[in-house]
Amino acid sequence: MKKLVPIFAVIVVLTIVLSGAAPSRPAGLEALLPYAPKPRVTEPVTITWLGHATFMLESGGKTVLIDPWITDNPVCPIEVGEIGDVDLILVTHDHFDHVDAADAKAIAEATGAPVVAIWETGDRLEDEGVPNISRRNIGGAIEIEGISLVMTGAFHSADTGSPAGYIIKFPGGGTIYHAGDTGILANMQLYGAIYPMHVALLPIGGTFTMDAMEAAKSLRLLRPAVAIPMHFATWSPPLAPNADEFVSLAKKEARRVDVVVLEPGQSYVLEPGVYR
Repeated sequence: MKKLVPIFAVIVVLTIVLSGAAPSRPAGLEALLPYAPKPRVTEPVTITWLGHATFMLESGGKTVLIDPWITDNPVCPIEVGEIGDVDLILVTHDHFDHVDAADAKAIAEATGAPVVAIWETGDRLEDEGVPNISRRNIGGAIEIEGISLVMTGAFHSADTGSPAGYIIKFPGGGTIYHAGDTGILANMQLYGAIYPMHVALLPIGGTFTMDAMEAAKSLRLLRPAVAIPMHFATWSPPLAPNADEFVSLAKKEARRVDVVVLEPGQSYVLEPGVYR
């Protein structure tokens, strides 16, 4: 009986080869959930990097501040008093290099902006005197101050709650993904398919987040039109000293994605139009 098993296997293989048939391949995620087209951008989005993972996004009269770490940020080119009007403050997680409670408190008090954070991190910030806390969690889209906001998962650590990222869609269609501190995630393919994005803000520094190779690979999952690297060169070591390796690898992994490397204080403008 044992000798019949390999003979039977050979017969099956020969039958398949001679008939031209082949076992059907399982459908990939993209076949089950194809990438939706990116929405038309009708109003420009100005993206200003304030160093590390701190960004200001401005579009259609709305301003979003992500990860308010200003005062002790060694590469941030401005002071808290220079922030100006803000409609929404987003906190990815509670590590010191992403939110300074004193900075968040000063900006929230001056502007009245809601401070969005995962539930337990919101509790901590409130205990530290930060007003206007808007406690959220990872899940579907919500609208705050006229801006569509999706809190996404991030593969990292935190002292309270869970680390997160954000997909921000302005009324004018411009859609920005801030990955937060994270390693590469298979879920990034879901984010790219469900929430087609124009710009991805990605950590590339390694040690605590994706390195250049992982970040470049993530572009194949996310499929943004533009990628802007972050979370590098703040301290080197342990972080990557520059974005050169990421730029080089991104050209090989995702040739259609434009990589824009900013210096702290510099801005990129996502212009109105249709993006692939």
